[in-house]
Amino acid sequence: MRPACRVLEEDPDLCAGLDEADRRRATRDCQATEIRLSPGLWSAEAVSDAIGHGIGFLVLTGLLTRRVQTDGRAGAELLGEGDLLRPWEDDGAISTVPLDASWRVLAPTRVAVLDLRFAARAAAYPELIGAFADRALRRARNLAANMAIVHQPRVDVRLHMLFWRLADRWGTVHVDGVRINLPLTHEALSDLVAARRPTVSTALSELSQRGVLERAGDTWCLYGDPPGDSLPPDQALDASPSGSLS
Repeated sequence: MRPACRVLEEDPDLCAGLDEADRRRATRDCQATEIRLSPGLWSAEAVSDAIGHGIGFLVLTGLLTRRVQTDGRAGAELLGEGDLLRPWEDDGAISTVPLDASWRVLAPTRVAVLDLRFAARAAAYPELIGAFADRALRRARNLAANMAIVHQPRVDVRLHMLFWRLADRWGTVHVDGVRINLPLTHEALSDLVAARRPTVSTALSELSQRGVLERAGDTWCLYGDPPGDSLPPDQALDASPSGSLS
C-alpha cells in the first residue's frame, strides 16, 4: 500500500488564495497517494490508470526531465518541485510529425497522485483550481523562455542564460555568487540547450575559463552578472541548434 501525503502541507503555495479557516480544512481534506521514483528512465504507463481523468502528478521533491526527439533532433524541459505532470499522454499519438517523448528521473523524486478522488475533494475550494491552472501555465511560460534561449546562435550564451534561468528557481545567493544544486550531466544540458554534447562540454569549459560558471560536484556556481544582449564575437562558440546525440 502506497503512503498518503497532505498535498497542501507539502506545497503550501497552492493554498495562498484561501483564508486561514479554509486553509486548515483544505490541508486536512486534500490528501493524495504518494509515489517515489528512483533515478533512471521512467514510464508512467503502469500508474496511469490510478489517475484516470484526474489532475495528474504533482512533483513534491526531486528532479526529472522530459525529452522530445524528432528526426534526430532533441529538446527537453527540466521539471521539479511544484510542477504538474501527465506523463502517460504521448505527444506522438496526436502529431502528424513523428515525435518520441521520454522521461528521466535525475534525482530521487516524490510525486503526489492527484486522481479523481483528490480532484473531488479539491473542488470544494475553488481557489485551488486556479492554483493548479497557474502551475500548468507556468510550464508553458518556461518552455517559451527556453525557446528564446535556444535561438541564441552561440552555445556558451545559451548555457549562461539557462543557468541564470535555473538560478531564478533553484539558486541560493552567497557572498561570492549564486549556487545551483542540480545533478545535471553534460548530456542533460545538451538537451536543454538543443546542442550536441561535445559542443556543450566545450562551451562549459569556455564559461569556466571566463570565470562566470564553475562546477563542484552537483553544485553549479554562477559569478558576476547575468548575460546581457550579446557577447563579444571572440567569446562566441559557433554552433546552431542540433540534436544532442553523439
